[in-house]
Amino acid sequence: MSKMTYDFDQLIDRRVTPCAKWRRYDDDVLPLWVADMDFVSPEPVTRALRERVEHGIFGYDMEPPELRPVIVDRLQRLYGWQVAPDTLVFVPGVVTGFNLATHAITSPGDGILAQTPVYHPILYVPGNTGCTLDEMEMTRLPSGQYEIDFDAFEAAITDRTRIFILCNPHNPVGRVFRREELERMAEICLRHDVVICSDEIHGDLIFQGHQHLPIASLSPEIAERTITLMAPSKTYNIAGLKCSLAIIQNPELRKKYEAAKVGLVPSVNILGYTAALAAYRDGQPWLDAVLRCLEDNREFLFEYVSAHLPGVTMHRPEGTYLAWLDCRQAGIPGNPHEFFLNEARVAMNDGAMFGRGGEGFVRLNFATPRSCLEEALDRMRSALLTLGN
Repeated sequence: MSKMTYDFDQLIDRRVTPCAKWRRYDDDVLPLWVADMDFVSPEPVTRALRERVEHGIFGYDMEPPELRPVIVDRLQRLYGWQVAPDTLVFVPGVVTGFNLATHAITSPGDGILAQTPVYHPILYVPGNTGCTLDEMEMTRLPSGQYEIDFDAFEAAITDRTRIFILCNPHNPVGRVFRREELERMAEICLRHDVVICSDEIHGDLIFQGHQHLPIASLSPEIAERTITLMAPSKTYNIAGLKCSLAIIQNPELRKKYEAAKVGLVPSVNILGYTAALAAYRDGQPWLDAVLRCLEDNREFLFEYVSAHLPGVTMHRPEGTYLAWLDCRQAGIPGNPHEFFLNEARVAMNDGAMFGRGGEGFVRLNFATPRSCLEEALDRMRSALLTLGN
């Protein structure tokens, strides 16, 4: 079989589809906001979907029998993490997954621990569940690196805190937490009887020099108090197909989670299952290639920001394809998201939406062809230069 090659420099017109990323804004805006890639998904995935569509019947379906063994083998191979097939619970999305976990574990008035700035749907969970947000802000070092103040982490836990929604790799700041950080967070949570719900959707998008560790893989004691959420969606650019999974090794916790689904959360759809199996089974060559592209884009972006965007700084993300740009010293009047949208016609995420510590930042998605990324950065540079006139 010949080796498949992928062209990640190809510009694909996504506006011909009802694409959220490219059709939210006017046609002259370059969108570097929502977290999907402007790259064609792996060929084995598109081939499997085509074959399933050509079958022509789309009645009620069930998960492919091969899917659980493929995932179990993958977790063992990547992390040395042994899980039984029946510990997997399929859900149509990770956001659904952490809302479900909170419904299963908390009662109105309970607390949810989160580290800000953080993926904004996590901040909506308290309102969705009648809970409070027990918020602790991560510490940003002068280098732009983020660290955890563990005293602040523990101080944020109250006697009503029931669940910690961890984001690792961390969106938006790009941290891949080290073993000792994960062990310390887990120790504090276990001591306070707080369940960990770990959003690990970006766990496959890790750059050289870093290693993703599922927090539940660290010990059986941690696994007993953890719900781990994973998905092929970000990894293989199939977010629109809505297939994710929860790994819950504690039978009682899994029973509560399954009960929270009843009548509210549908099963994964036929094409989501089809794509997930093809991606996890046959998508590794594509993933290896896209990681090289993303690492090159990350370096290009870092060098460009350092050299050509006065007053803007960034720290190289350790994982994800999302850059966290600090615009607080750029002399931008008002909100940097609005400034770059209006003056550069570049759409990024407003840092304020990620909670405390996000004000004055924007989140930039660099999973796009280099020509698109370069044009967006050139526009941002030109807009910043007008501030000096």
